Amino acid sequence: MKEYKLNFELVPDSCWYSNLRTLLKPAAWDVIRKKVYLKSGGFCEICGAKPKRLEAHEQWEYDEKNKIQRLKRIVALCPLCHTTVHIGLASLRGKEDIAAAHFMKVNECTYAEYRKALGKANEDHRRRNEIDEWQLDLKWLETFLNDDKS
Repeated sequence: MKEYKLNFELVPDSCWYSNLRTLLKPAAWDVIRKKVYLKSGGFCEICGAKPKRLEAHEQWEYDEKNKIQRLKRIVALCPLCHTTVHIGLASLRGKEDIAAAHFMKVNECTYAEYRKALGKANEDHRRRNEIDEWQLDLKWLETFLNDDKS
């Protein structure tokens, strides 16, 4: 399958609300997201836009064999890229057409390629939903918070 700059990230249903905003105190999340924005230079890390407001997005990896949801990194995204990454939520909010158009523009792809990528994301989501409970691995966060203290 073709590699894209902007991808869909469908979190398994059992992992909903297992995010840093809900696990950390608001002040701690604030420190993390502001550090992410600073590192990005104020630009979206996917499309390169410089929006009025950035949003922090957690990227996760899934080790299906060992049932581990691992934090890969946190990125600064413009609202359009963030909406597109969360295509399921975009669809529920009536914004799938906007997200689809943005996906195709950023990735310079056709509607058929968009549908194929969405189908793959949905297939991964269905398979990952077969696992009832994921262990959370946040080791990346410690490295991220300590990387400028040396």
